[in-house]
Amino acid sequence: MREHNILLDAKKMPDAWYNIIPDLPVPMAPPLNPGTHEPLNPADLEPIFPKALIAQEMSGESAISIPGEVMDIYNMYRPTPLRRAYRLEKMLGTPAKIFYKNESVTPSGSHKINTAVPQAYYNKQEGINEIITETGAGQWGTALSIACAMFDMKCTVFMVRVSFDQKPYRRTLMQTYGGNVISSPSTLTDSGKSFLEKDPDTTGSLGMAISEAIETAIKSEGKAKYSLGSVLNHVLMHQTVIGQEAKLQMEQVGEQPDIVIGCCGGGSNYAGLAFPFIPDKLKGGRDIDFIAVEPTACPTLTRGLYAYDFGDTGHFTPLLLQYTLGHQFVPPGIHAGGLRYHGVAHQIALLVREGVMRAEAVHQTVVFDALSMFAKAEGILAAPESGHAIRTAIDEALKCKESGESKNILFGLSGHGYFDMSAYEAFLSGNLEDYNLAQDVIDEAEAVIPKIKI
Repeated sequence: MREHNILLDAKKMPDAWYNIIPDLPVPMAPPLNPGTHEPLNPADLEPIFPKALIAQEMSGESAISIPGEVMDIYNMYRPTPLRRAYRLEKMLGTPAKIFYKNESVTPSGSHKINTAVPQAYYNKQEGINEIITETGAGQWGTALSIACAMFDMKCTVFMVRVSFDQKPYRRTLMQTYGGNVISSPSTLTDSGKSFLEKDPDTTGSLGMAISEAIETAIKSEGKAKYSLGSVLNHVLMHQTVIGQEAKLQMEQVGEQPDIVIGCCGGGSNYAGLAFPFIPDKLKGGRDIDFIAVEPTACPTLTRGLYAYDFGDTGHFTPLLLQYTLGHQFVPPGIHAGGLRYHGVAHQIALLVREGVMRAEAVHQTVVFDALSMFAKAEGILAAPESGHAIRTAIDEALKCKESGESKNILFGLSGHGYFDMSAYEAFLSGNLEDYNLAQDVIDEAEAVIPKIKI
């Protein structure tokens, strides 16, 4: 009998998060103060983050111990399964071996809870009882609502308007866990009012929602803090439990990946899977092909500018050196999946820039075609975001079919798609449109991002 699910003994679960910063091929450029454009001082972040998370953000240590209370909650759902996709391999007729790390089995239905829990914990430890955040498709808002409920905290979520309207049940889910969900942009903040004055009919963006969340946290005068679900170092670090488990699980069956694939928006999901394998390539000399996959509608890594830019539309966040479509970017409302952020994690940008990783952009119709194939073969309805990784994993497996090579392909299944049925319906009815971002949008971004020499 073939072993489809590769399960890890809970006693072997990682007890520390991996920090990639000491292992990067070149040093990271410093984050900059949004007002002065000088290197960021940790004290600059204290109005929005607890000190423990600021310390993790700036840490040069390769491992950060996971607190016992966080481990207790992780043990409710971790380790997550690594699955061998035998049925998908058979459907494709490929000699490749396809593995996927299944984060859809967490309480929030995605990987996002891996950082929501420690962020809630560290805030609670410092006497904070309310966290304010933003969410796009809703996975992050759901995860943080759950984490806040576990620590008896209030959670306020600014949800990008297009998703607020398209995904009412995701809203209901957050509210069930106690989250207060607000359509963004809203009239509750000065930044939200300014966005609506410019365009009353805007579909919103993560950049706008981040501005509203940070503004609200700052105006609370220390009573509430802000929380981010991707991009920043401490967030990516918390997600590395995914890749650390995957390494142990593949070793358990005597395998190592030749290709590591993940969908990439802000970068937390892909970093979580890929980062623990990076030293195998940089220090161990293993020829691993790391592929970050994004939508053609939001092609940050494949067509964005490599520059310092704000993480939000209202200029509240530090400036990070990244690939960016510009902090004023508003993604097209027709795009069904997530992955709509204008920028990307600095570390992922650096690794792509240095040739350690590569990036691909795919259309959403072929993504949903891959999602349909995966559902029929593996019995799992995956999130549209995850579909980007599935699409590229299938393409790489078909290349192996042509060449006769038997490569090990590992991809991240970041979440389930049960709240994305309207997107599946649009695909099945032939109403899902592909979208190529116009070059003039990128040209406009170059005109508005800060002119900072790198």
